[in-house]
Amino acid sequence: MFGCRVRLWRAGRGRLRPVLGGEGVPAPRSRLDERGLVEPSDGKRRLIPVPSLEGYWYELADGDGDASGAEAALTPLIAQLLDVERETLALAKQLASRYEEIELLYTLSEILGRTSRLDQAAETTLRAVSSVVGARRASLFLHDESAGVLRPMASIGKPVVELAPIRVADPDSVAARAFRTKSTITRDPRHADDLPPSAEHPARGYQGEAFLSVPVMFRGTGASPHPVGVLNLTDRVGADAFSGGEQRLVGAVANQIGAALEHARLVERDLIRQRVNRELELAHGLQLKLLVSPDVLGTGIDVAARCIPAKSVGGDFYHFLRLSGGRYGVMLGDVSSHGFAAALIMALVLSAAGIHAAEAGSPDETLRRLLDSVAQELDETEMHLSLFYGVIDPRGGVLRYANAGHPHAFRMGVKDRLERLKATSPPLGLADRDAIAAAETHWNAEVDRLVLFSDGIVDARNAATEPFGEERVLRIARKHFDSASAEIVEGVLAAVSAYEAVARDDRAILVLRV
Repeated sequence: MFGCRVRLWRAGRGRLRPVLGGEGVPAPRSRLDERGLVEPSDGKRRLIPVPSLEGYWYELADGDGDASGAEAALTPLIAQLLDVERETLALAKQLASRYEEIELLYTLSEILGRTSRLDQAAETTLRAVSSVVGARRASLFLHDESAGVLRPMASIGKPVVELAPIRVADPDSVAARAFRTKSTITRDPRHADDLPPSAEHPARGYQGEAFLSVPVMFRGTGASPHPVGVLNLTDRVGADAFSGGEQRLVGAVANQIGAALEHARLVERDLIRQRVNRELELAHGLQLKLLVSPDVLGTGIDVAARCIPAKSVGGDFYHFLRLSGGRYGVMLGDVSSHGFAAALIMALVLSAAGIHAAEAGSPDETLRRLLDSVAQELDETEMHLSLFYGVIDPRGGVLRYANAGHPHAFRMGVKDRLERLKATSPPLGLADRDAIAAAETHWNAEVDRLVLFSDGIVDARNAATEPFGEERVLRIARKHFDSASAEIVEGVLAAVSAYEAVARDDRAILVLRV
């Protein structure tokens, strides 16, 4: 339009560089002024400064037209075009930054969502967020509530093993303050007043550098947010300050970490619970296998026994022994507690019972030797053991027994006659071995039944807290006296379960006719 050719130049690195139309053309001569800016100094070539864009000049070349008219028309036009271009580039840069942030959040959601162990993803998370916000150092500390400290989980720029735990109450720690106050703490080195007094501590290494400490919050459903850790960033690349957008981005990442952390903890608790349940089931199965089967007594004997621990394992047990001379040994015991400690005592008694019963000549001597075997464990656990041990001699028509404080032992005879087989000594663990004595009673092999049960059955309570009671057990036994022993056992247990749905104590019952 003006018969002129336009070249656009920009100052950079101490000289003029072509922007448009200057490719292959020597740049105009230029000089540095007192501010270090490049200015043209070529008298043979006219360069016009672009308004509002410092460091930009345009040149009218190779033209025979009206240069003054071209300058007057082109100067505002070029300024407007470059201003639009600059705004476009700034917007593109901003959009690229937003895209990078969105991509980061999406990537971290996938990383944190795929793993149930946060430590596996923590370092990857730190590297990603550090790259986006331009931090050379980053660290993630998690709260150890039991110790009252923040423990390092992951670190970038410094080995995590070199990071010491931080006391939550530490007044000199920026991370601890961010955790306590549940708020972001940052410093822009361009503003000296932004530096918290605690950050001036020389060991912190924050003086003269930007830093950002963001609390990692967990925002649970229906509960107020609470801090679970702190995310720290420092050693800023480029401009030594974190922008407001970068602070918001790190806050969003911290929230993702908080949610992932709580998820990981819930998963870990669930795995622990599942493992404990499997171990309890295994312990329950092993304990039941310790109980000797009534089959050891041989065929032709009407016997049934059941043991139901209140927990996975318990302290009630029974035992059967086939002795010399056609005799049969029957044992039922109740450790004063339940759970694993009681199960240990029960296992020790069962493991020693067969040996002592075979070697001892009488029931009371068997119990003395059993006490010797478990006395130390009973003393250490402050428990005791009620135990009935009877030896039935069908040929001689006699039942010899030693009852160490077990209250529920009966001989049920003809016409439902009932004999309580009273205690002959205190429970094992409450008296010396010399206090253990024996007794005997008549035994009619064709009629008599031995009925033994533990206080977990008698003490079962209904909704009105009324005990099931001994009389209910004996009533069921009388009702099924002419039936098989199994009917008595199952009848009692069914009645107790209906009376008290959830057992508070171990339950054991044994019924035998031989």
